Amino acid sequence: MSKKVHPYAHRMVILRDWKSRWFATDKKYSDFLRADIFIKEYLAKKLKNSFVSVIEIERSRNGARVIIKTSRPGVIIGRQGEGAKKLKEDLLKMMKKNAIVIPEELKVDIVEVSNPDADAKIVALSVVEGLEKRMPFRRVLKQTLEKIMAVREVKGARILIGGRLNGADMARTESVKKGSIPLQTFRADVDFARERANMSYGVIGIKVWIYKGEVFDKDKK
Repeated sequence: MSKKVHPYAHRMVILRDWKSRWFATDKKYSDFLRADIFIKEYLAKKLKNSFVSVIEIERSRNGARVIIKTSRPGVIIGRQGEGAKKLKEDLLKMMKKNAIVIPEELKVDIVEVSNPDADAKIVALSVVEGLEKRMPFRRVLKQTLEKIMAVREVKGARILIGGRLNGADMARTESVKKGSIPLQTFRADVDFARERANMSYGVIGIKVWIYKGEVFDKDKK
């Protein structure tokens, strides 16, 4: 019997790295894990409209580094870096409020995603934006797929949406696909993301798969 496996977890260590990178003993482990969950949830909520691809956390003995990868770094950084300073201050306030262990040195790095049309999370967020603006879902899917396939490194893509499409009484799923997506091949670089669009008539779920070819040498990533 087959099982559905998340493409990211499926390729862990082979092609992918952990999104939280640190080592801790028994007591510190639970504190760090709780802190990571709070930080990621807080930033995801605060930067909802900033097209954030991923939030990574690295910890050393005395410090912590939060890496925010986004396609709109200017929106987060703000004029003369004011936005980034405010974000760090708000993050420290949130940590203090929730009794989270504050590291001696906290860095917040904002990194630009070089190719947003080949990033599954950003693509899923752009589909959400289109649907929430009440654009016809078929047009949104078609235009998004064309944008993805226009990227040279992309070999295949699939977008699936499910729910009460166009406010229909019965929920259904619709999908568009182009090229190949080898989900079972470990060396296949498949990016995957899930998002949800909150419509007036209910929630529409969105899934995006993007295949960027096979990786034979780990150092190439």
